[in-house]
This record gives sequence, structure tokens and C-alpha cells, in this order.
Amino acid sequence: VQLVESGGGFAQTGGSLRLSCVGSGFDFDDYAIGWFRQVPGGDRVGIAMIGLYDHSTWYGDSVKGRFTISSDNAKNTVSLQMDNLKPEDTAVYFCSAKSLSGLSVKGWMFRPDLHSSSWGQGTQVIVSS
Repeated sequence: VQLVESGGGFAQTGGSLRLSCVGSGFDFDDYAIGWFRQVPGGDRVGIAMIGLYDHSTWYGDSVKGRFTISSDNAKNTVSLQMDNLKPEDTAVYFCSAKSLSGLSVKGWMFRPDLHSSSWGQGTQVIVSS
């Protein structure tokens, strides 16, 4: 499994950025893709997830209503549209892939350290006030 994130960068408060995660080496329909973020010294926290078979989604409370996760299975790509950005959204963002078999969504999102999954290299997002 390989994942490559792109699209990070700088934005002002209230602005938008779009992150992309391109996956390879696995059957896209059998997996879920999650977006996580991590600040220096902090834990990696799940913010959004999409099941690639039925496109079901989950969002963390901190991003609900502002971020939208979507997938283009034909292109093996999952995107995270981030609108109305806030300074507290500043973090390194990672995408992760996990098999749908036996998936506990909240377990994976809240405690990714306890779940086996594959990770991209991360992309930095900085939101200025």
C-alpha cells in the first residue's frame, strides 16, 4: 500500500485548501481512507473518513461543516476540501488506508495508534490569523 498526499500550503483565516491522497497497491473498493492531522508534540487525530465501497463518511466535530471528504475511485484519489480555515487547523495532515473488514471507524479515528493501517508522508497546512 502506498499513499501520497499533496495540496498543503498556506492559507489565511477563512480561506480554503484542497488536499489530495493518491493510493496504489491495494483494491480501493475494499478500503477506507482517513485524514488525520498532527501538531508538534501532539497525537495524530482523525478528522474525516470515507469508506471507498459505499462512500460513507465520518467527520470529527472540529471540522464538521467546514471540511468535505470525497473520493474518485477511478483515479484512486481521495480529496479533502477544507473551507473556512482557522488557525487551529494548522497541522501536518496525513492520509491513511485501512481495510474495511472489521473496521471500527471511531476506534481508528480517535486512536489510530492502536490500529494497523498504512500512511502517507504528510503535508503541512499553515493557516495565518
